[in-house]
Amino acid sequence: MIQLSKLSLHRGTQFLLEQADLTIYPGWKVGIIGANGVGKSSLFKLLLGELQPDAGDCYLPPHLTIAHMAQEVTAINRTVLDYVLDGDKALRRIQHALEQAEANGANDQLGELHAELDAIEGYSASARGQQLLAGLGFTPADMQKEVKALSGGWRIRLNLAQALMCRSDILLLDEPTNHLDLDATLWLEQWLKNYPGTLLLISHDRDFLDQVVTHITHMYQQQLTLYKGQYSAFERAKAERLSQQQAQFEKQQQRIAEIEQFVRRFKAKASKAKQAQSRVKELERMEQISAAHIDSPFTFHFYSSDKVSNPLLSIREADCGYAASPILKNISLTLVPGSRIGLLGPNGAGKSTLIKTLVGDLAQLSGERYSGEHLRVGYFAQHQLEALDLEASPLLHIMRLSPQATDQEVRNYLGSFGFMGNDALEPVKRFSGGEKARVALALIAWQKPNLLLLDEPTNHLDLEVRHALTVAMQEFEGAVILVSHDRHLLRNTVDQFLLVANGKVEEFSGDLDDYQKWLTEQRRSEQQNNSNETETRENRSLSATERKAQKREAAELRKKLSPLKAQTNKLEKQLETLHAKLNSIETELGDSSLYEAANKEKLKETLNSQAQLKQQIDDTETQWMEQLENLETLELALAIN
Repeated sequence: MIQLSKLSLHRGTQFLLEQADLTIYPGWKVGIIGANGVGKSSLFKLLLGELQPDAGDCYLPPHLTIAHMAQEVTAINRTVLDYVLDGDKALRRIQHALEQAEANGANDQLGELHAELDAIEGYSASARGQQLLAGLGFTPADMQKEVKALSGGWRIRLNLAQALMCRSDILLLDEPTNHLDLDATLWLEQWLKNYPGTLLLISHDRDFLDQVVTHITHMYQQQLTLYKGQYSAFERAKAERLSQQQAQFEKQQQRIAEIEQFVRRFKAKASKAKQAQSRVKELERMEQISAAHIDSPFTFHFYSSDKVSNPLLSIREADCGYAASPILKNISLTLVPGSRIGLLGPNGAGKSTLIKTLVGDLAQLSGERYSGEHLRVGYFAQHQLEALDLEASPLLHIMRLSPQATDQEVRNYLGSFGFMGNDALEPVKRFSGGEKARVALALIAWQKPNLLLLDEPTNHLDLEVRHALTVAMQEFEGAVILVSHDRHLLRNTVDQFLLVANGKVEEFSGDLDDYQKWLTEQRRSEQQNNSNETETRENRSLSATERKAQKREAAELRKKLSPLKAQTNKLEKQLETLHAKLNSIETELGDSSLYEAANKEKLKETLNSQAQLKQQIDDTETQWMEQLENLETLELALAIN
């Protein structure tokens, strides 16, 4: 049992919890919800012993194992699979003891240690680790890579896999679906349903919470309120509670008005003075009920551009991907105003590749492309958060797009995205991931696109912002293509699904439940094929000629590998240089004096230089990604060989 009693928790001058109570029983699966910044992650640090309460008690039974997602990866020279297996502390302890016993010739200990290893299913640990990694989207080749070869998003998945590998009594997961695609989210959902311990889950994904948790804890106004049931049940209970609170507030306000009126009328009359004084004391004793309200500063919109082409964008018989390895072939797609399309498909099948091709970040390898005269694209992807100028404020980001806009006009606009008062003037580097995502969305909406291309827009967004995004997309009159692991967003904003799989893009006639069934069948089929291939290889020995050919092929692949690595490193250095130049220019643009009338020409030149550098960076990144793709293809071929 986890029990918090009269607990207060402060971080500096911020009061996160005040006299809060909470009891969680073994086996419960509890969703921890609340706006960004209320202290959900701090609550986890409290349970892990990294923070101490300022008052009250936090009780956890002794000798329990708590697993949690690490925020950083440290063992970067280990292989991906070894890093995940490190999560099973008991396994590593026994394996180390076995190595010591064998080195010391302590044969009497070996039998006991092997029995311990068998008791914790240690002989199948590698297979379990591989299943976890496969479920989270890692390929067999990925599992043998060194951790340092992974990008930030994949390292987060790796930390999640390590936490799941730990044999724990309590599992703490902080936004585990961030950086997961829909397939991995569905897999994790099933895994957590079967988890036998106590689960505490911070998440802003409504459908994920509905499928996994048995209780909801709402962090609000320094209190922890426990609700039984899933997130949908919490919403209904909260609405009812607010309704009752509002009724009590109105009743109390009526009583206060009656008392004040009585006191004003009769306090001067001797015959009524005692009664008036009694009413005053009643007023003093009364515990004030606050008006019920839901704090949500987010009411933004995606206004479509005044002029619209029909069709907006069309590609025909197009191959998409990279020159050495097309990912999608013979794709035809026409987008008209009102198109609302959700992209489904396994990890790595080409959903992001298709969106990048539609944006123009990736050139078509073949086929035709038609862009409408009035096409204006709003594009959101995670790398755009990294492209924000960290030294500039949200206000300055908008002013760079529209120097003619007034300060008050931009401030009013940013207020709808939750950047009130001085928040609009804060440098982006001080913002959380969710706040940066709101800046990126604000920049898109400001430019009035008529085609929205959104690749996982809800990462880092809390429930209130996700709701505002859903409403904004519902009201948007242009076309939408959406990739998201948030099923609630998909269900409420698109009316057509396209399946991206096996190098094709085809209409998917079912709903998200049908897609989950399709995905299960695909995994079963892949496992069967892999099993058959392994069995075939094991049952067949290579002839001398085949072995010689295999060695020759491996040598040729290694010969190609060296220049590819050199070219990739060269492009990386070019990117570093270009980014340094861009940072220098954007530092200049951060100087408010540059926007004065006297510096109009200098501002124009600086903005032109910024645009040219951004284009150079985009072109170089495309080349770098192409070379990286070729490099990974060769490394995979060598691993298989």
